Amino acid sequence: MTDTTYDLIVIGAGPAGYWGAARAGSAGLKTLVVEKKTLGGVCLNEGCIPSKTILNSAKIYDKTRKGEKYGIKATGITYDQKQVLKRKKKVVKMLVAGVRSKLKSSGVEIAEGTAHIAGRNGSGYSVEVNDKEFTGKNLLIATGSKPLIPPIPGIRESLKNEFAVTSSGALDLAKIPESLVVIGGGYIGLEMGSYFSTVGSSVTVVEMLDHIAGETDREISGLLLERCKENGMDFRLNSKVIKIDEGGVVCKNDTREFSLRAETILLSMGRAPTIENLGLETIGVETRQGHIEVDREGRTNQPGVYAAGDVNGRSMLAHTAYREADVCVNNIMGKKDIMRYGAIPSVIYTDPEVAVVGETEAGAEEKGVEFETARLPMNYSGRYVAENEEKENIAKILVDKKHRKLIGVHLIGNYSSEIIYGAAMMIENEMRVKDVREIVFPHPTVSEIIREGVFQL
Repeated sequence: MTDTTYDLIVIGAGPAGYWGAARAGSAGLKTLVVEKKTLGGVCLNEGCIPSKTILNSAKIYDKTRKGEKYGIKATGITYDQKQVLKRKKKVVKMLVAGVRSKLKSSGVEIAEGTAHIAGRNGSGYSVEVNDKEFTGKNLLIATGSKPLIPPIPGIRESLKNEFAVTSSGALDLAKIPESLVVIGGGYIGLEMGSYFSTVGSSVTVVEMLDHIAGETDREISGLLLERCKENGMDFRLNSKVIKIDEGGVVCKNDTREFSLRAETILLSMGRAPTIENLGLETIGVETRQGHIEVDREGRTNQPGVYAAGDVNGRSMLAHTAYREADVCVNNIMGKKDIMRYGAIPSVIYTDPEVAVVGETEAGAEEKGVEFETARLPMNYSGRYVAENEEKENIAKILVDKKHRKLIGVHLIGNYSSEIIYGAAMMIENEMRVKDVREIVFPHPTVSEIIREGVFQL
């Protein structure tokens, strides 16, 4: 008879789930991971990876059209959305297979189906999957998130008839819409809006705030707004959608109501943790405002029950989820570990890219931290000038005056996504200006912008 008792049962196989399961399995814990849809979760199948795949196609297309600046002349350039989607599916399929292989090589068992926590038993926690019962001495809940659907009149009907789509649906549009209204000017809305604008849609973004990109440094988000407008996107700030009808949306700002017509509506108003129908109530797991409450070790209020990734509502980023899963598994194995959120980078994969980590000027002021800022053009990097024909983009580096430690780095310009981890490492390790000045940066690279910046402080 098969033993159905495990050291750890992981519910959800997105970044937090599959990484946590693989870590636990590799460490010798008997581990089961349960996934109701596809290994890799939203990130790999409906978010991070497919969106970056199609965005890359759009950037190649855009650079080719504008190639004369670089000495390249081409005619008859077309964009084949069907081929782009075909390649996207190939990339996703390959990476999903990689996740399955990683789990298998780590000794992790996989159960496909919907998990429901049925309560406690003598050995731990009972989890039902497709009428089978498993027991976990420990649980790691990593069920991710889903698109937030606000109570806007007409929104449900529009989703049903596919006039409106979420970001997941937008990644499967077989035809580029002539016109697109994006509701929400956050990271996802900007990336998807940028994509469709680049490949031929007339894009309008409606945002309730007076700025885009959420809590991003205001100067950086202001420059991004300018760049997006230069690339053909339109914006209606300080505006909210009050109704979706058959031909578009009805909006309202401080002075008037107005309508925007569109072939397709993209809903991008954030995400909500997925905690429904899990059976959390059967074991008394505490939730608050729609997410699972955890401490810095990833523990819930119940012994042996942990939560990582979007479901805990702390930081809805795949790379945060990986680290949270590390923390949970380490603590399950008796290795004291805690989660720190002060140096988690964020990236907006528009063209140009935005990458940020640490404190903004507004955030530092609010906390009463005295700081200095080095602000310099990205053109201080020789490689950046050699490879980019863009208007001036910038780098900002914040240092606290008292200890001379780096506390924030904010970049707008291509390659930012690939160098921000270095800035995160500097902030995480509380490096001082003096320490960073002693680092030898490779030349010529865009990363040298950080070196240039610290020598201004």
